[in-house]
Amino acid sequence: MSRTLRAVGCARAGSAAALALLSLLLGIGPGCRSSSSGATHFDPRAPRTRSLTNLFEVGLSNRFDPGWLDPPRVPYRLGPGDRVDIEVLGEGEGPAETFVGPDGRIYFHLLPGLQVWGLSLEETRRLIEERVAEFVRDPQVAITLREVRSKRVWVLGRVNTPGLYPLTAPMTIIEAITRAGGLFTSRFSGTTEELADLHHSFLIRDGRMLPIRFHELLREGDTSQNIYLEPDDFLYLPSSLSSEVYVLGAVYQPRAVAFKDQVTLVSAIANARGTVENAWLGHVAIVRGSLTEPRIAIVDYDAIVKGRATDVRLEARDIVYVPLAPYRSLENYANLIVNTFVRTIAANEGGRAANPNYQRPGVTIPISQ
Repeated sequence: MSRTLRAVGCARAGSAAALALLSLLLGIGPGCRSSSSGATHFDPRAPRTRSLTNLFEVGLSNRFDPGWLDPPRVPYRLGPGDRVDIEVLGEGEGPAETFVGPDGRIYFHLLPGLQVWGLSLEETRRLIEERVAEFVRDPQVAITLREVRSKRVWVLGRVNTPGLYPLTAPMTIIEAITRAGGLFTSRFSGTTEELADLHHSFLIRDGRMLPIRFHELLREGDTSQNIYLEPDDFLYLPSSLSSEVYVLGAVYQPRAVAFKDQVTLVSAIANARGTVENAWLGHVAIVRGSLTEPRIAIVDYDAIVKGRATDVRLEARDIVYVPLAPYRSLENYANLIVNTFVRTIAANEGGRAANPNYQRPGVTIPISQ
């Protein structure tokens, strides 16, 4: 034992001979773990890939608000593009159709443009009566909402009729899916089980994903998830038949990589043309599982590419994220990745729905985690 302790002391002093003696006495051969870095030297005989085991469950910071289940109680308010019929009763000319212009004004007969953006139909009616009174004694005005174009919701993905739908009245998630013809049904099996991936379906509001559990809502009938939609909500139900790995963040070409057997972290990032300069390779994240209950693992990609660690096998629908800075909070990091992912999908799918020739945009890389 005294010889061993002396060997350790020599090793700390940087003596090559003492290090060799210590290796002999303790049975540590080539490929030992470095005392300074804690990494393992490359061993060509070791397995080239490993399964991901250090996954941690994290919660979303955007908590479910019970108020989302209450129907909106505010009246409909006009916006650009909305079409209305206006009639001055008793004047014999009948209703005149007009629309709210891009400037938020309507133009009716001799009246100058009236600013009605944000007004209810009743407020608009009173405003028109007030202005028409300059030309007609005691006017009575009737106004009818003919077409809604300013307030719409997106319903895309595996539904029978994807598209934009006007929000003329309070509408829940299930009502929106029904308006879109319901979930797409396979003509071979007659079911939707293999067509809609409910664990990766999402609803975006004001740039953030709401924590809606679509599987519980649409498969288990949990109506506590059936919230009311708001203007510009984006509802997307992806196909369960797609098998891709998504590479985002500080890479040269953020993209979806086709999943094949033995897709690894290195091959997926290589398909995205590699990492950009100054990317923080020690904190590359892999997010797996449901979007509302994600699991995340942090991988030292720098150690992998330098041969000090084994490459990681990926699974279909994994999200790989390369940051520009180290993460500070695992929950915040997971939320950043999930929201970046859903915003990217929404931009791509929304652009494609509006224009078949749409070119996919680049992905914004947030700096702070």
